Amino acid sequence: MNALKLMAILLAAFSQNLVAEEAGKPLEMTVYRSPTCGCCSKWLEHAKQNGFKINDVISEDMETIKARFGVPEKLASCHTAIVDGRVIEGHVPASDIQKLLQSQSSLTGIAAPGMPMGSPGMEMGGQQDAYKVVSFDKEGKHEVFAEHGTNQ
Repeated sequence: MNALKLMAILLAAFSQNLVAEEAGKPLEMTVYRSPTCGCCSKWLEHAKQNGFKINDVISEDMETIKARFGVPEKLASCHTAIVDGRVIEGHVPASDIQKLLQSQSSLTGIAAPGMPMGSPGMEMGGQQDAYKVVSFDKEGKHEVFAEHGTNQ
């Protein structure tokens, strides 16, 4: 076996061990939310069920928090979360958060603008709006990160 193949095998094994170690440890997420928003509590449960350890911060001044973390006004929703240095705005599915965290991009965060019906925490029976999760960077540029709902 040549040295290059051996190095590739060792690197792959080492990488798998790192992923396995991280898999057992929940990622910490700080969530800022209004004390009067019930759907935020439901989204927190969704995040917990998907392996996130939650630091729940109640705030009366969500506008200041969103500005501090660079959430573009047109992408705003009801709560703002920070996980691994990335911003998660609104009712973003945990699978999209994991996708963002696994990416090597320089994105600031992702947002589910508004409060789309059928998104995590906004379940209303069987009703579901089609909605987009949008990525954004420090310059305020944004683009579609994921699409959900009936018109995918």
